[in-house]
Amino acid sequence: MGRVLFVATVASHIRAFHLPFIKMLQAQGHHVEVACSTDVPLESPLPEVEMPVWDIPFARSPYSLGNIGAYLGIRRLLLERNYDLVHANTPVAAFLVRLAARNIMAQGIKIPVLYMAHGFHFYRGAPLKNHLLYYSMERLASRWTGGLIVVNTEDLQAGRQFGLIEGKNLFLVHGVGVDMGYYNRAGHDQSPVVSKMLGLTEDALVVTCIAELIPRKNHLQLLDAWLDVHQRVPQAVLLLVGTGELENKLRRAVKDCRFENSVRLLGYRTDIPELLALSKAIVLTSRHEGLPKVIMEAMAAGKPVVATDVRGSRDLVRDGVSGFLVPLGHPELLAEALVRLLQDKALAGRMGAAGRDLVREYSLDRVLQEMKDIYSRYI
Repeated sequence: MGRVLFVATVASHIRAFHLPFIKMLQAQGHHVEVACSTDVPLESPLPEVEMPVWDIPFARSPYSLGNIGAYLGIRRLLLERNYDLVHANTPVAAFLVRLAARNIMAQGIKIPVLYMAHGFHFYRGAPLKNHLLYYSMERLASRWTGGLIVVNTEDLQAGRQFGLIEGKNLFLVHGVGVDMGYYNRAGHDQSPVVSKMLGLTEDALVVTCIAELIPRKNHLQLLDAWLDVHQRVPQAVLLLVGTGELENKLRRAVKDCRFENSVRLLGYRTDIPELLALSKAIVLTSRHEGLPKVIMEAMAAGKPVVATDVRGSRDLVRDGVSGFLVPLGHPELLAEALVRLLQDKALAGRMGAAGRDLVREYSLDRVLQEMKDIYSRYI
């Protein structure tokens, strides 16, 4: 059996997206280790199987001098641990591990590196500096990449531009997968309890946004739209789920708009199925995405989605069928889409059912099989 190393900038990324992949490899008898900056505790998905976690001080910013120490740490790990495969994630960590793997080849050590891109930072419409920096990084590192895994069609095209060949060293997978049964069934029994705990009235029409409170998620456009939504549908309530650097700014914006009764900032939550179950619609106003898991979860729960028309979201939402795609910078169109779903129960029901059917191709079972097939090429 093989020895596999998973790499990411932070442990929370591994915990959020890759434990099912690790569990699958462990169940096959492979030994799995993780290298990351340990921002959260990380335990083996199979409790009876050891999973060493190496604390490597990766920084998110490519400009951070701390990444020199991270490079030296990951290089030393590759030299000492005799890995058969590295599964790399997140731009900075993935670049550094590929650079280290390339440099130790001079010592006769060859380790294939798979890089799973959850959304290139040089997306269509990105700032010029993103294209200058991240495109250059990825084009250079593609020479040292054993295989590139992408999760949306725009990034697939970028991989082709790097000279990678689909089916050989370029692979499109259906994201990180969604547990259809969990989000389809879970939450319905407890959603009335959660509703009561949140102080929602029986006639409340809930819209939920589950996203980190950071500029990329574009919550301010959502609040601009909510002015119109609240005026036209007074019983509408917006739940903002997540934490992040903009939390205080958003709380001030809610207070300034006198939204205290119609917008709730809930922070970090573990009861996502329950929140989805009590929602009439799910909204995501991101400036860019890779392939947003929250949209897959909403569709699995049978909820219509309103999202900005950006990479990743447009791969999931079929406009007018399973929800609505609205252009960035047009809060009036965002408001119109939300109002339509809140006022037309039949429309929301049809779109939610359509979304549940469409998202089946992104099921966790299917993605695990896709990843199993890819891993088998390298281990």
